[in-house]
This record gives sequence, C-alpha cells and structure tokens, in this order.
Amino acid sequence: MAKRVPIGLIRNIGIMAHIDAGKTTLTERVLFYTGVSHKMGEVHEGTAQMDWMPQEQERGITITSAATTCHWRGHRINILDTPGHVDFTIEVERSLRVLDGAIAVFDGVAGVEPQSETVWHQADRYGVPRIAFVNKMDRVGANYERCIEMIRERLGARPVSLQLPFGVEDTFAGVIDLIEQKVIVWDDGSLGASFEVREIPPHFVAEVSAGREAIFEVAADFDEALMERYLAGEPVTGDDIRRAIRCGTIKGAIVPVLCGAAFRNKGIQPVLDAVVDYLPSPEDLPPVKGTNPDTGKEESRKPSDDEPFTALAFKVQNDAYAGQLTYFRVYSGVLEAGKAAQNAVRNKKERFGRILHMHANKREELKEVCTGEIAAAVGLRFTVTGDTLCGIGHPLLLESINAPEPVISIAIEPKTQADQEKLAQALGKLVLEDPTFVVKMEEETGQTLIRGMGELHLEIIVDRLRREFNVEANVGDPRVAFRETVTVEAEAEGSFIKQIGGKTHEVSVTLRLGPGQRGSGIVFKNEASVEQVPKSGVDWIEESVSGSLGNGVLAGFPVVDLVVTLTGGMHHDVDSTELAYKMAASAGLRDAMRAAKPVLLEPIMAIQVIVPEEFMGEVVGDLNRRQGKITGVASRGVVQVLDANVPLRRMFGYTTDLRTVTQGRATYTMQFAHFDIVPEQIAKTIVG
Repeated sequence: MAKRVPIGLIRNIGIMAHIDAGKTTLTERVLFYTGVSHKMGEVHEGTAQMDWMPQEQERGITITSAATTCHWRGHRINILDTPGHVDFTIEVERSLRVLDGAIAVFDGVAGVEPQSETVWHQADRYGVPRIAFVNKMDRVGANYERCIEMIRERLGARPVSLQLPFGVEDTFAGVIDLIEQKVIVWDDGSLGASFEVREIPPHFVAEVSAGREAIFEVAADFDEALMERYLAGEPVTGDDIRRAIRCGTIKGAIVPVLCGAAFRNKGIQPVLDAVVDYLPSPEDLPPVKGTNPDTGKEESRKPSDDEPFTALAFKVQNDAYAGQLTYFRVYSGVLEAGKAAQNAVRNKKERFGRILHMHANKREELKEVCTGEIAAAVGLRFTVTGDTLCGIGHPLLLESINAPEPVISIAIEPKTQADQEKLAQALGKLVLEDPTFVVKMEEETGQTLIRGMGELHLEIIVDRLRREFNVEANVGDPRVAFRETVTVEAEAEGSFIKQIGGKTHEVSVTLRLGPGQRGSGIVFKNEASVEQVPKSGVDWIEESVSGSLGNGVLAGFPVVDLVVTLTGGMHHDVDSTELAYKMAASAGLRDAMRAAKPVLLEPIMAIQVIVPEEFMGEVVGDLNRRQGKITGVASRGVVQVLDANVPLRRMFGYTTDLRTVTQGRATYTMQFAHFDIVPEQIAKTIVG
C-alpha cells in the first residue's frame, strides 16, 4: 500500500511545560487553525478536547498524555499533549521516549518553573530537539527577555530568539519576525485565524537589526556557506537562515524561541511553521539501535518502510469501548491490520486485529501503520509499556522506558466484601496502565498498599476506581513494618517434657543468640555433638528456629539479623520426638531473646533529592529535622544532587513539604536501604 504521507513530511512532537503554562490551550488552538476542530475548547471551562477524562475536566489539569494529528503546509504533525504536574511525570517520560521533537511552553510571567526544569532534563536525557514558546505575553508582568535569560541560566540551553513581542501586556497585538523583518498582527474578530503582515515601525528598526544580527551569528555556526556570505556582506535569504537554524536545532545545540498568547489566539501559526521548519522528521534522525535477543549483538533499523517492522509500545490504556489500547511508535517497516508481530521482550506473538488512529479519546480505523507513525492497537495480550514489537523472525530489543520509583503510599481496602475481587481486578488494570503505580500486600500488617508519585496521583487513582470500575474503597495511612533483633549475646536452655496421647515427649536443648550483621538475616549454626543432638534433631531445631522468628518478643514483629547457635542438648532414643525438639527449641529461643537485650529495627530509606542550589540549605535542614543523615552531595549541571538516609516513619508527607520549601522546584526518589535501631523513646511508644 502507498504511504499516506512521505516520511520526510512527518513530525512527531510533544508539548511539555509546567502546570498551567498553557500547553493544552496551545494544542486546542493548533487543532482549530489546522482544521481538525471547528470550535476551540477551553481548559477552564472543561471543554478542551485533549483533556477528555472527567478528572481532567473538573480540575482543569492534564493527567494523561493525549494523542492527536493535524496537517500544516503539507506536513503531518502527530502531537502528544503531556501533563505538567510532577505526579504524572511518567506520561512525559514515555512520550519523550518515542517523540522526535518537542515544544517547550513557558509562562511569560513566571518564566522557567519547577516542572519546566524537570521535563527539560527528561528531554535532555532522550536527546529530543526542542523549540520554545513563551506564552501569556498579554499578562501583566510578562517579560520575554527575562524568560530567555532564565532558559539560558536555569536550563543550560542556548536560546535563539526568532521573534520579539509587538506590544506589552494588555497592548500585546502580535510578534515581530526577526528573520523576515516583518510585524505580524492577529485579527481578534476571526479568533486569530487571520492576521496581517506589516512593515516594522521606525522605533523598532534598531532593536530588530540587533536581533537579526544575533540570529546570523548563531546560524553561521551550523552553515559554513552562510557564514562566508555573511562575512562577505552578501545577501542572505530567510530560507538560508532557517536551514542553518534547523541544523542546529536537530543537533540539540540551540533552541529557537517564539512568543505569543495562546488564550488570546496570537502567535500560534508561527509555532506551527517552526515545527515544520526546525524540528526533525523521522528520517532526519539516526537509525534506531537495539539488541538482537537471539545473538546478543547490536543491530540498527533505518527509518524506512523497506526495513523489518520495529515499534515501541509506550503506553497502555483502558478504553470503555475498545477495551485495552496499546499505543506504539513505529520506527521502521509497515504493519497491516490483522497481521501478527512479535513481542521481542516476551517472545510472544501478538495479533494486531485492529489498528487505530487516536484523536484524544476518539478513534479512527487504519488499514496499516507505517514508519514514523504513532497508533494504537486493540487487544494485545502480552505487551506492556516499554516492550518492543517486531516483524516475525526479525527480533530487536529497543531501549525500554524507565519509570521513576513511587514515593508515597496509602493503605486501601474495599468498603464491602463484595468489592474485594472487583478491587483486585481494577488495581491490576491500573498497574498495567501506569508504571509508576504499584500495588503491594504487606504480609505483616495484612494491608494492601498502593504507591504512587504523590498525593494527587493516588487521589486520582481512588477517584478512577470509583468512577470507571464502580469500586468504593476506604483509604488510610500505611503502617511501617518494623523488625526486631538483639544487641548482645545470651544463652538459654529450652526443655519440653510432656505426655500426649499416652506417649512421652522429652528433649532439652541449649541455644546461644547473638547479633548478626545488618541485612544478614538469620544464620543458624550447630556446635552440639551427635551424642548431644542427633542429625534429625538438628534439622528439627533449625526448622523450629526459622518458624519461631516470625514473631519477636517485643511487639511481635519479625526477627532479623540474628546468629542462632545450637550449643548442646540432651535427648532420649525413644522419647525425643520431632514435636519435643521443636517445642524445646522455641522455648529456649524466646528465653534467650529476652536476655539478649532485644531492640526494634525500622526501615531506613535511601533518598536522592535533585534541588536547585539556592534551596540546598532548606532541604538539608528539613532532612536533619527528619533524623536524616546526608551521605553525599554532587553537582549535576544547574542542580545539586543530595543523597541521604532517612527513617521511613519520618518520610510521610515529604512530597508536599519538599515542594513547599523549594517552591516546587525539587524532585526526589526513594527506595529501601536497610534496617536500623529505633531510638529508645520511639521504641517505647511502639511497644506500648
């Protein structure tokens, strides 16, 4: 089948920014001006097409990345509108993994905000070329030059201003195109669909000339011929400049900057032109590389329909009508609907019965999907986020998608027994959708814990359980799973003499306990002679020790990091039964535990905080108040990376507190490190 759009005319882009910078509003205008929609949706009214979830419409925020497609100047632009809230950072992560370019949106008043930094660093990690759009230039306090300076200083980028604002704040009417040296003014009566191109007013000439000179200097770095003409004073066309800027942008060396006011319908068409002019098509990028699972060797696939089919599944979503949808990006080859492909990660065949082109939550059937395209498949059985899909007989493992570790957890239980199974099934589907959402059963407490990226993340999960799956659930705080151990050596004798059912059971054993190294678990040793305890008796004693240490003598928590030594015993050839050995060992063990000065252990978490340098003092002070110990500090570009060990019981609510003390500009990850002794006063409270 013929390709609908040549690969060189495809742009796969994402729109990313801090929350409330105007990403979704920009996307709504793009869809209106490209003819995809005939009415602009508004975020604040809950009518934005890309915010289709009830939770998004009610809160006025984007929660899940939504896909759509539009056409501009003969090019096909596939767009992923991503969330701006840090709790939903996985949506940005997996979108950037499969995109070729991005539009970074900045608030003209606030400039580079916390999540702006986070998504920018995510794009750096995947090498995604970007253009920047400084939005809300009509707002009081908007400052275009300051935003550009913040992009340079905070993000470590090399911004290149291609426009100047025409008017400030409430007089903002359009932009000055520095390359073409023209003023573009939008018509309010047409909702920004039409605009007028004017000559530059005299009082702007000097500023425009200086701005164009700055563009020349940057462009010359990426085009030697342009540099020669520029130095020789020969005329340089707008196309020459755009070609050089495109080269620098695709290399990731520069970031073209434009401005506008999306809500006031000004500046959108030049953004679309910039997407076409400066961001790469799939064929502008190097061949995708992966590992052949059969040979272990690295292989590459060119972005061509003639290559074997290779795609990456980057998102799984439950659809009320179509069932499970698997979004995938095609890096090479063609796949027809109804044909099968191979999941190279799980070595399973997947049949693509239906292939859909998605516009938010609306669907369009496709007969085939080609190189460079983004689509969704219905009903794939084995594929999850990050899996590679390949042509049969041509396996290749692409780099997967890294999901950050959940940082907060709550306990959850169904309100009624009848909802028990429904809750388990619903949680299973949500886990499949969201790699940052984890469900775990705490064996000690019997609680089901759900873990996520923040309070809002888990709040949305609980709301979805109620609305989408009709499951009512109670939520609460989790309990910390403490442990017990001993601090000194102690020895005790355990005896068991009893008649049961007319049979005598008689054994005496001596056990010595001592503290083990942290993380060593339970170590059992035997120093008794065969005459004291036969081989079968040793096995029964060891089995009893393992079973008895599930509940300690202080508060019933499991015992860890303990060395148990069997030092002696007395047995009878007939009466020393399995029951007698196990009961005697259990009694001796508990007596020795009480004598060995038992203590409570608590989980210590290793956390890593990524924080701007100006907030280091506040973060360190807060960690000290939480009884944390700083283990390392390192610089990473414009941010500091702080490593620390902190008791888990002091980490609840840390997400909110960290955002408060750093104005939301810091992020952190947390994972279990080891167990350590609980301070005496805290231990008394827990035991009591």
